[in-house]
Amino acid sequence: MVRRGRLYSSCVQSSVLDRSETSPVRKENEVALQRAEMRMVRWMYNVMVEDRVPSKELRERLGIDDIILILQQNGLQWYVHVLQKEDTDWVKKCMEYEVLGSRPRGRPKRTWKKVVQKDCQARNLNKEDAMDRGRWKKLVTVG
Repeated sequence: MVRRGRLYSSCVQSSVLDRSETSPVRKENEVALQRAEMRMVRWMYNVMVEDRVPSKELRERLGIDDIILILQQNGLQWYVHVLQKEDTDWVKKCMEYEVLGSRPRGRPKRTWKKVVQKDCQARNLNKEDAMDRGRWKKLVTVG
């Protein structure tokens, strides 16, 4: 079954999370991703929801991590990639760009930078950690 887990994480998870590291994901989309993932995992094991097998146990059997943790990990890896670029690079300039003028009424949109900074605070990471690639990878990698 571990072989299935490797196949799942290398093919399915990577396809589902393609290019997700650069955009903020809404809470309802996170929930939809988790539900879709668990449907696939339960299908691989031929387990029904009525069988009441915990999702965590099924993930452990397959040797895969929660898709939301992988999503956060990918965002943090992209963040450090951008931080390590030169100050003249256009990608880094885009990340640090501040739009002038007033915002429209209503709740401000979730930005990728705010989401990543929140993830960094939750894991007690800072910019100094980001400059050491090996250390950063150990701190960010889930499993």
